[in-house]
Amino acid sequence: MDIVIRRAVPDEYAALGEITARAYLQDGLLDFGESDAYLGELRDVARRAAAAEVLVAVRDGALLGGVTFVPSPGPMADIARPGEAEIRMLAVAAAARGQGAGEALVRACVDRARAAEGCRAVVLSTQRTMRAAHRIYERLGFVRTPERDWKPLPELDDITLLTYELTL
Repeated sequence: MDIVIRRAVPDEYAALGEITARAYLQDGLLDFGESDAYLGELRDVARRAAAAEVLVAVRDGALLGGVTFVPSPGPMADIARPGEAEIRMLAVAAAARGQGAGEALVRACVDRARAAEGCRAVVLSTQRTMRAAHRIYERLGFVRTPERDWKPLPELDDITLLTYELTL
């Protein structure tokens, strides 16, 4: 059976939060590991779903991963400007990687952005070490926008998030 992309339902929030947290931890993306303050945000799918659209990838009833689609600037946006949608917190369970779930989730976000009135671009932030994600973004036509790179924790000079944009 193919991968199905749909909105997350409340019964999946805890599992998706754990998939997201585990992905970030296992990939070494949290500078402070289990004590990183961002871990709570990654696990809080209910909060994200209240302010944006949380999508999941499912195959044969199994939750493979998810993403937060932010259709316009607002409380869940980090870098989106007017006329831009944003992709956040893309994560795929370790056992499901390499099977197309991540790309399917990004494609679903792009499709939603294209359908949104007045949306002219999709933007996202990523870490330097997220090379598999970078390959997906570039394959789908996203381009690096180094002029928008930013520091989520200005007091820690060594953390810079890279940015990408897809013009619609």
